[in-house]
Amino acid sequence: MMEFHLADPDFLPAALSAGAWLAVGTTIGTLYFLTLRWNVRLFVAGRSPPLALVTQLVRFIVVAGGLAVISRQFGALPLLLAAAGIVFTRNAVVRLGAPP
Repeated sequence: MMEFHLADPDFLPAALSAGAWLAVGTTIGTLYFLTLRWNVRLFVAGRSPPLALVTQLVRFIVVAGGLAVISRQFGALPLLLAAAGIVFTRNAVVRLGAPP
């Protein structure tokens, strides 16, 4: 088992790397959920169904592609941290968007 201590010289780079991957996931999640809000408005208004469908597909492709690149280039731990950032963002958006 791997243990980290604050005095360990590898702790700070590992913590900064973990924070950076969480930030990447949070950024991806923020863009995803902001475009989701816009996409839902397009679907509800019924103004441009083809644009709404294309936007939906692009959102999925960007998230799946981003996570696939992270997985392939950087490995499992950065993938899990980025995915955790997306989940954190989802929870924040749901709480902020909930009616009082």
